[in-house]
Amino acid sequence: MEQNENTLSVLKIAPGQHPQQVEIDNDLKALQQAVGGSIGASYPFDDPVAIVYADDGKLMGLPLNRALRDENGEMYDAVAGTFLVVGLGEEDFASLTPEMAQKYEQLFHQPEAFLKLGNRLLVLPVPDEPPAEKPRTKPPAEHDR
Repeated sequence: MEQNENTLSVLKIAPGQHPQQVEIDNDLKALQQAVGGSIGASYPFDDPVAIVYADDGKLMGLPLNRALRDENGEMYDAVAGTFLVVGLGEEDFASLTPEMAQKYEQLFHQPEAFLKLGNRLLVLPVPDEPPAEKPRTKPPAEHDR
C-alpha cells in the first residue's frame, strides 16, 4: 500500500475510546491539532514507534487516557488527553506498518479509567458496554432468554 509521504497512517487514541487508525498530515500543525496542544514524544517501546501526546496535557488538566506499563505490567506513567502512536522513520515520524498498527491497537484497545486513592492511582479497564442510563419501561424478567 503506497502512501503519500505527506500523510501518515497512525493510531489515534482518545480518552474512553478504542484506538482508531487515521490518516494525518505529516507536519507539526496537524500533530498539534490531533493531540490538542504542543506535542511531546515518548519512545517507551522497543519497536520503532513513538507516542505523540500533548506535552502539557497533565498541566492543562486533560483527562488521563491510558497507563504506560513496564515489562512487569506495573504502571509508571499515564498519558493525558488524546495521543497518537506513530511509526519512526530514519529522521521523522512515519506511518505504522500494518503489524505495528495491529499490535498497538491491541495494547491500547481497552479504554481505562483512573481512580485516585490517597496518593495512589488505580487503573481500571472500562467495560465495552457501559450500563445503559435509560429509564426502564418494565423490570427485567429473570426468565427472559
